[in-house]
Amino acid sequence: MKRARVSGLEGPGPDVLVNVAPFHEAPAETIGRGVHLVLEEAGLRDAELSVTLLGDDAIRALNREYLDRDHVTDVLAFSLGEAGGPVLGDVYVGFEQARRQAAELGVDPDEEVVRLAIHGTLHVLGHDHPEGADRGASPMFALQERLLRRVVG
Repeated sequence: MKRARVSGLEGPGPDVLVNVAPFHEAPAETIGRGVHLVLEEAGLRDAELSVTLLGDDAIRALNREYLDRDHVTDVLAFSLGEAGGPVLGDVYVGFEQARRQAAELGVDPDEEVVRLAIHGTLHVLGHDHPEGADRGASPMFALQERLLRRVVG
């Protein structure tokens, strides 16, 4: 399994593990930097977060099992920590769905994968957005895009 572990950029800090296998072409280090930036921006030094890239079948199965939604999705986020404790979470990015979305939106496929990892991390931290047409104008999306620009330029 190809993994990238990104620890604190300046001394001890959040622990981020990125699992990209079998999608070896995925930008593991950039995903890790993006997630790490979200945690650092939130002032979280005591955090453990994993990001796993999944194919359509696997992310659909997770979506069905945990959210009772029987369809492929782009990202799922699970906060695993307890109130008052360190941040713990898992983010699952639908890699194939991200590639399709990138093509539809006319954006770089690697950028879309990093965007979704950042998006999922924000959800783990408790951020939310409305559903529907208003979601792109939400404060969460503005923060997501600001952080993404810092990672991918």
